[in-house]
Amino acid sequence: MNASKRSPLVTLSALAVYFFLYSPIAVLVLFSLNASKTNVLFEGVVTQFGPARLEDNIVVQSPCGPFHWFCVLAQNDEVLDAAKNTLTIAFTSTVIATAIGTMAALALQRYSFPVKNFSEAALYIPIVIPEIVMGIGILVLFSALFTWINNTFGLASDQRLSLGLGTVIVSHIAFSVPFVTLVVRARLHGFDKAVEEAAMDLGANEVTTFWRVTLPIIAPGVLSGALLAFTLSLDDFIITFFTNGPGATTLPIYVYGLLRRIITPEVNALSTVWILTVLAVVFISQRLESREA
Repeated sequence: MNASKRSPLVTLSALAVYFFLYSPIAVLVLFSLNASKTNVLFEGVVTQFGPARLEDNIVVQSPCGPFHWFCVLAQNDEVLDAAKNTLTIAFTSTVIATAIGTMAALALQRYSFPVKNFSEAALYIPIVIPEIVMGIGILVLFSALFTWINNTFGLASDQRLSLGLGTVIVSHIAFSVPFVTLVVRARLHGFDKAVEEAAMDLGANEVTTFWRVTLPIIAPGVLSGALLAFTLSLDDFIITFFTNGPGATTLPIYVYGLLRRIITPEVNALSTVWILTVLAVVFISQRLESREA
């Protein structure tokens, strides 16, 4: 359709969709600069610099100025520990899930084996079922497994297996592998095997062919799957809620705890930092994909 003949209704609909999607993010960022301590009404932005001073639950002066709540956030050790746990879980689960998902995609695309149809159907189960069902199932599995190991081997109280950072990582890997597999397999649908055959005719073995030919060609799909796994791990709450333990609090769990106590602009500041982090990851991945293309 010619741009000059486009209906105004289409333009208004597009603007309405964008407004609905991004206005909550804009409000969240705005309230992260709120001078009020209660975060219920917007009382303006802190403009005066100096030692922190409050009047009637309103910050009228701060050494950080309008970024007062970001400074408060940076001094919160619990937030830093939660951010460390979140990034550790996300990076570890992404690397492992990407490797497993890529190998699974190659196997499903190129080989035939007795349970291939079942394996393909099973990939959609973690995606289709409610996440809370999977979280409960993983919790029951870990509880039964740890109870059996602890009782069978008679482990002491300080050696007994329990929920923690490791169980969250394993859970995120199990949840992310199907997404990576489906994304990489979509990339493999347009793959020309003649390129691999040409490389092997020129003397390259299977390992060299994979690293020098196959992987560079499917790299955009692998990168997209890794990015999807990383973002799923970053913002996951339900599975993490069921499988975390002492010392394994992530940022979504920490934010939920803050909301149960009191809502302050510190929550908005934390959310703003998280949004900027995800946008940076998306931007970097898009640049890498463009370079690969």
